[in-house]
Amino acid sequence: MSVTEKAPVSVSERAAEKISAILSREPAGSMLRVAVEGGGCSGFQYKFDIVSTREDDDLVLDANGYAVLVDSVSVDYMAGSVIDFSDELIGAAFKIDNPNATSGCGCGTSFSL
Repeated sequence: MSVTEKAPVSVSERAAEKISAILSREPAGSMLRVAVEGGGCSGFQYKFDIVSTREDDDLVLDANGYAVLVDSVSVDYMAGSVIDFSDELIGAAFKIDNPNATSGCGCGTSFSL
């Protein structure tokens, strides 16, 4: 990707710090996979998994030296999104700021387009 191109999905610094902290405790070569699947109370939901293999068509993002993978289908739903991490009084969680979502649920894990 050239310097002038913007990644279709990005990782905030807060999320990168948390991802690197999590993956540093996993076996070498572990990566975080973020995907969109059908379901949830709003129609689509985000899924986070720790994996050891990647697909040829995965978007690979850097999080402080650790890989974050987004499959090619999920990239279409997440175009322009920022993967963030929120640590609030009511709980800590990864959050996706998705400009394509027209609505979402109260917990922030599902959305509709």
